[in-house]
Amino acid sequence: MNKKMILLVERREQLVAQAAAQRRMLAQDIEPWRTPLALTDQGLNALRYIRRHPKWIIGGVALLAILQPRHAGKWLGRGWVTWQLMHRLRGRSEGAVISATSTPHISTVAH
Repeated sequence: MNKKMILLVERREQLVAQAAAQRRMLAQDIEPWRTPLALTDQGLNALRYIRRHPKWIIGGVALLAILQPRHAGKWLGRGWVTWQLMHRLRGRSEGAVISATSTPHISTVAH
């Protein structure tokens, strides 16, 4: 190899190492935000679901009007737990379909 090519190969190796270090630093910087962003994402998903299915809100308000207000907290808690369970079960079934049909993903970020 000529000298120019050797310098290019060395420079490329340096840049690749620098990029890997930057990815590791970015992953460390982002880690504290992982949980708050996941919660925000769940909240946004809930809002999108409610927007797509307004009949559930109307039905819920009607149900609360029928039930006595003092029991509303108990029923809201039960409804929340039920919604979370349904959401998780639906996510597992969709995840199984996705993982069965998708190709393996190779990550470039070091964990």
